[in-house]
Amino acid sequence: MGMNEDAYSLLMKGRQLLADRHSHQAAIVLERAIVLEPEKTSIRESLARALFNSGQTAKAKEQFQIMVDADPSNDYAHFGLALCQAKTGERRAATGHLKIAVAMRPDSEIYRTALSVLGG
Repeated sequence: MGMNEDAYSLLMKGRQLLADRHSHQAAIVLERAIVLEPEKTSIRESLARALFNSGQTAKAKEQFQIMVDADPSNDYAHFGLALCQAKTGERRAATGHLKIAVAMRPDSEIYRTALSVLGG
């Protein structure tokens, strides 16, 4: 990879790696992109997913938390944060974030299923 890669190119490469189920490699690429464009939610969301999918739950949780703090109306950020919290045993916090996600997107089968699995 060249030194002149921009954040968009890194994002596209990271998303392709994610799609190909190379989550750890995607996280490495996307971490470089987020350094270049720390305010870009699209990069942060992909990075958080890559981290979560590669088993780096604590780092993923940190990224989803940054997203929730920056935009409390981001339903996917609440969902991702909840999945991380559920994985680390924070069931009450996870249920709260899932309830928020479901309230924002009641049509989301994924959100509702996750909430019912947690017993919310």
